[in-house]
Amino acid sequence: MADNKRDYYEVLGVSKTATEQEIKAAYKKMAIKYHPDRQGDKSDAEKKEAEAKFKEAAEAYDVLHDPQKRQRYDQFGFAGVGGAGNYQNMSMDDIFSNLGDIFGDLFGGGASFSGFGGGFSGFGGGFGGRGGARKAQHRGGDLRLKVRLTLKECATGVTKKFKVRKKITCSHCHGSGAENGSGDTQTCSTCHGTGYVIRSQRSVFGMMQTQNVCPDCQGEGTIIKNKCHLCGGTGVQTGDEVVEVKIPAGVQDGMVVNVPGKGDAAIHGGVPGDIQVFIEVEQDKDFIRQDNDIIYNLLIDVPTAVLGGSVEVPTLDGKVKVKIDPGTQPGKVLRLRGKGLPFLKGYGYGNGDEIVNVSVYIPETLSREEKEAFEKMRTSDNILPNQSAKSRIFNRFKQMFE
Repeated sequence: MADNKRDYYEVLGVSKTATEQEIKAAYKKMAIKYHPDRQGDKSDAEKKEAEAKFKEAAEAYDVLHDPQKRQRYDQFGFAGVGGAGNYQNMSMDDIFSNLGDIFGDLFGGGASFSGFGGGFSGFGGGFGGRGGARKAQHRGGDLRLKVRLTLKECATGVTKKFKVRKKITCSHCHGSGAENGSGDTQTCSTCHGTGYVIRSQRSVFGMMQTQNVCPDCQGEGTIIKNKCHLCGGTGVQTGDEVVEVKIPAGVQDGMVVNVPGKGDAAIHGGVPGDIQVFIEVEQDKDFIRQDNDIIYNLLIDVPTAVLGGSVEVPTLDGKVKVKIDPGTQPGKVLRLRGKGLPFLKGYGYGNGDEIVNVSVYIPETLSREEKEAFEKMRTSDNILPNQSAKSRIFNRFKQMFE
């Protein structure tokens, strides 16, 4: 599917370094241009093309205006935001329903405009008459945590427990907001039961109306008569909760693991927020990570490099023996297939490799007998490098810079 998609930055006509305001401005311009209510007497083919561009722009903005989605998109492309890429398959009514929050973000709440031919209206409750007033559905706030992992924890996956200070459901009214279980309510006098208030003002687009959640009833349309004494009628209180977070195998430094429904509780029994867990990987004393491969520097002595032998090499799941061929040169690379880190689910299969770089330790101090032994070998034809050896070593060295 992603093969047919255009880059989201290209869709909105902005650079990859665009600011949040630049992204908003670009999307607002496209939403107005390609909105179905602005296509007038254009041909069916032109209207269909405008609808496709409207959906494409909405999908691009949905990803790029969200810092976390944008980070995943920048790092992993369409695969990193797979859940956001379905706008072309949605009906226009579903698109309009989903766009409420987006246009609220752009225009400061629900909005309607006049002065565009027939105009388009009702950002908060649908466009062009598609749906009426919609009461707010409360959602709890998202929380952020940071977790430090060892390389071995990244290889196996791990479950971490956190004691989180957050908004939890009120222990007295159990989220209802009413004292003693009383459900008595009265119509909000500010919004007269609609759940929203409308304000009109003139703008460059004509007369603009903004539709915002009622500040007194929080979009409910009703107010609780006898509010809970503990939470004041909100249905939530501040408290501690132990949260378990399952970190999948294969995560990398800088990734974010989302834990749905474990953020702040929402007022009046709404939808709880999420927790975003930011991954920080500690440096390992033995290995250097390179994507899903790990690099280990194996230091061997001169006799083993010359004569060959068998040495033990650490891996993420224990030690293994590797064969050192006679005449092994410093810088030789051995590859242990499948001994690296697993690919994160959805980004590949199996494991990476462990790359073993062979270094040779040259002794810094020698006894008299050792010095004499090396002196005897100094002029040996087998000890001195010949032209063939020089060429092989130079070519290997040159590859490091290519």
